[in-house]
Amino acid sequence: MTTTQAPIALYGFLRPRPERADEVREILSALVEPTRAEEGNLEYHIHEQADGRFFLYEVWRSKEDLDLHNEYPPLRDFLNNAADYLDGAPEAYFDTMTSSYPAR
Repeated sequence: MTTTQAPIALYGFLRPRPERADEVREILSALVEPTRAEEGNLEYHIHEQADGRFFLYEVWRSKEDLDLHNEYPPLRDFLNNAADYLDGAPEAYFDTMTSSYPAR
């Protein structure tokens, strides 16, 4: 019997510094298409809240796929400089999905 690994979800909020909100929006928006094209990406969505926060929702085939994504240079640059862009630490959650995920 083969065991299938459950997908991994990463989700949370980013609160940009007010003077950097447009830059954060541009950076996050520029990540959408390249991220969706990555092998192992199942979902990648960015939502902008009425209070100015950005909500990110990602689903990955495996933790290994997410780890590879986290090495993408533009994302790495943003994460390494997050304190310059964000008002406070990201509120992030990382979980294995317990509901079934439709096969592609």
